Amino acid sequence: MRNIAMKILGISFSPRKNGNTVAMLKLALGAAAKAGAEVELYSVAGKRLEPCRGCWSCRETGKCVITDDAVPELLEKMCAADGIIFGTPIYFWGMTAQAKAVIDRTISLNKPPHTLNNKVCGAVASCGSLGMVDALKDLSYYMVQRRMLPANQVSAYLMEPTDLKKMPKCREALRLLGQQMAALVKMKFKYPDKFYKGPGSFGTHTK
Repeated sequence: MRNIAMKILGISFSPRKNGNTVAMLKLALGAAAKAGAEVELYSVAGKRLEPCRGCWSCRETGKCVITDDAVPELLEKMCAADGIIFGTPIYFWGMTAQAKAVIDRTISLNKPPHTLNNKVCGAVASCGSLGMVDALKDLSYYMVQRRMLPANQVSAYLMEPTDLKKMPKCREALRLLGQQMAALVKMKFKYPDKFYKGPGSFGTHTK
């Protein structure tokens, strides 16, 4: 039996169960699996997601007080993973509402071992028109502030999952993302312990 030493989680923030985002994640995760990773694809489609309430209860407990269909389970999976690939379609010039809800709720992951520190993180995004750059920029900034190790981002202008068959360079980029995720996890990168806490201070409210 093969000994699996790393876990890579792909998260689809699309409301569609079998849309472009899932198709892209499957290609990346398939390559990661061939590189020796245990992979899982998690979709929020059809699940009830509540937004952050800003109550700050998690500041002391490290746990979100909200229980909905997905986030408590998903946060546990994110903490257990060595690498995470975020996937989102672009609706109205940004990531989906589902993606933003989950990202906001990860503020509860603020106490070791329940943090995202040192996890490798990549991203895939699909778009019909405008908004790709803004969404990827936001995800990039999120990775850095959560003390994650950023991997590649792959974006594509897709209308249907079958469009990927006509895009060999995109398929290859997705496979390379999966391979890179596995390679970076194997490096076992780690921030010094004193820098575990994030997000950091930005100078706007510090004295």
